Amino acid sequence: MNYRMRSKKRTTVMIVESSQNIRSVLKKFFENSNYEVFAFEDGESAVRGFRRVKCDICLLETDLPGKDGYRVLEELRKMNSDFPVIFVTSKDSKEDKIKGFTAGCDDYVTKPFSTEELQLRMEAVLKRCSKPSRYQMLLTPDIVYFFGDFIFNYSELKLTRGDTVQPLTRREAQLLRILYENMNRLVPREVMRKEIWGGTKTAKGRSLDVYISKIRGYLKTEEDESEKPLKVEIVSVHGLGYLLKVIDN
Repeated sequence: MNYRMRSKKRTTVMIVESSQNIRSVLKKFFENSNYEVFAFEDGESAVRGFRRVKCDICLLETDLPGKDGYRVLEELRKMNSDFPVIFVTSKDSKEDKIKGFTAGCDDYVTKPFSTEELQLRMEAVLKRCSKPSRYQMLLTPDIVYFFGDFIFNYSELKLTRGDTVQPLTRREAQLLRILYENMNRLVPREVMRKEIWGGTKTAKGRSLDVYISKIRGYLKTEEDESEKPLKVEIVSVHGLGYLLKVIDN
């Protein structure tokens, strides 16, 4: 009897690049490296293509005709909030990088670049963004935390208070878990960056502050408007980091 070994599923890469030359070079490189590639020349076709095909990661230029990369990123994340995106751009100023990470990209690569470096960065992002399979989740009990009036289900990416359920993105859940596991203790900014973004230099800027601000909003309750001490709050220590302050009544 003959048995055929099932081949490993190939990683699927979406390339959105207006330059035909760069687009062709990247497509050929990744196909020769055994990736499945879908290439698009503008933002509009990329968004339409994303609705038709399932991709694992996107290499996205910021300067695109019509719909620019920031708008494309916003629309892709509306369809899949955890979809990993790397900006690949000629804009290399500090302000541009801050804008990119604030917009929510997972990494920021500036032109010119080597295809080998881009591949390594892409694999690092995929590794950080990988989720357990449905089979693994069935075998693994939910990771649930309780603090103040909140129930934080890390496995299901949900934060619950009473009847209110707040869905979380992967990064929001990771940050909240780090803060919880160090409850009432300062977590340095560099530690949080390393844990969430893998210590890449380009993960600097305001991206961490943006995520913390969102989590603060989720933890805010109507009682916060009163003069009573907050049961739960994220306290920032200027220039050093953050801590999750929890008062048990």
